[in-house]
Amino acid sequence: MSALPQRFAGRTALVTGGGSGIGRAIALRLAAEGAVTWILEARPEAAAAVAQEIRAAGGRAETVTADVTDTAAMACALAAPPCLDVLVNNAGISHVGDVLGTKPEELDRLYAVNVKGVYHGLHFGVPRLLEAGGGVICNLASVVSKIALPQRFAYGMTKGAVLAMTLSVARDYVDCGIRANCVCPARVRTPFVDGFVAKHYPGEEAAALVRLAAAQPLGRMGQPEEIAALVAFLCSSEAAFITGSAYDIDGGVTLLR
Repeated sequence: MSALPQRFAGRTALVTGGGSGIGRAIALRLAAEGAVTWILEARPEAAAAVAQEIRAAGGRAETVTADVTDTAAMACALAAPPCLDVLVNNAGISHVGDVLGTKPEELDRLYAVNVKGVYHGLHFGVPRLLEAGGGVICNLASVVSKIALPQRFAYGMTKGAVLAMTLSVARDYVDCGIRANCVCPARVRTPFVDGFVAKHYPGEEAAALVRLAAAQPLGRMGQPEEIAALVAFLCSSEAAFITGSAYDIDGGVTLLR
């Protein structure tokens, strides 16, 4: 793990939803740069697998099990690390549908994970950062925080809330040594995308993936490791003058708006 600069040596980071996809990539990257990385996951087996990857590469990792929608579980989970310097609110789910095609129970589920889950991370994480004398927060938002994409009614609503929460926390704690930013990816090749394609385009997966990639100006989907690299920068001391910002990482999608 020593190939990368050790920007997080001596620091402790916690990543929600760190057991797969973008969260996994972020956990691996922060650990590779020297952080003691805590992986918060609802699925303990997924967290354990990522922690083992980190340890096998010479890094340090711990796991804590919690559903981000569960207030009591999140209170306990955020109290678990002995200290906290970096908080990444990554856990989230997606949804495809317009306002008429979004069922009330689907909206409730999106809100519970993507909005209340981030609130829980902030509500219980900010005191831990204050205990440490300050720290850094990075939230996973989306390009739909800023622009409208077809069939993303509920998902866009929740990610707009993540952007708003990021700005609010950045403003409220700017004098307390806490920085807060968010990243706004477009489509990233994750297990969710593969599962979506398998479900909706059985037997045509390859062609569907080509179409999804072509929809972005750079002609491909992002990679989780690319998102992780941006998150690592924003959480590092190299970004010490950045707070209250939302960074697009979208293959040029916002160029079309």
